[in-house]
Amino acid sequence: MKKLLLFAVVALMMCACGNETKNETNANPTTETMDFLELTQQRYSERFFDSTKMVEQEKLDRILEAGRQAPTAANKQPQRLYLLKSKEALQKAQSASFSSLYNAPVVVLVCYDLDSTWHNQRETLLPEYNSGEQDCAIVATQMMYAAEEQGVHTIWIRGFDAGALQKVLDLPANIIPAMMLPLGYPTANSAPSPMHFKRKPMEEFVTEL
Repeated sequence: MKKLLLFAVVALMMCACGNETKNETNANPTTETMDFLELTQQRYSERFFDSTKMVEQEKLDRILEAGRQAPTAANKQPQRLYLLKSKEALQKAQSASFSSLYNAPVVVLVCYDLDSTWHNQRETLLPEYNSGEQDCAIVATQMMYAAEEQGVHTIWIRGFDAGALQKVLDLPANIIPAMMLPLGYPTANSAPSPMHFKRKPMEEFVTEL
């Protein structure tokens, strides 16, 4: 009888532990979602980079890995990333840009290989549509938040002439520059633009059909 009672107690304890683990597992998605939303809220476009402070290689590797893991149309992975770190490369990129690169010590130039993109053969509104810009946007966004997670600031740049940039960096004709992501640490002047905090109400851009 004592053995039966002992087995019963052990079984109840295991069941309780299982329920506790299950409850913790169920709680995690909510916590993770909130953490990500906080990350998106705290991130802003950096315009005051400290040009003397380089991003550590291990952090840069993690940022690039986030770009490698990004989902792309049909998983074709057409993204091609160029690290602009030398003074010469940064000057060339700036010469083809009508937007400042804000003295960032490293810039990730996000391009796509036009020969590797997914093409929508059934598109009627945009018959020449390919996934290049879409894929690069996903890649860059993942890298942007991977940087923010590590305390590395960013700014999204599309203020450049893609043809001129392709030429000054001697890129192949099938490699299309989509955007640049300057990376680095802020100076004491760092502050978000007042426009950063302005968000339209949900009902202005969400429509249920």
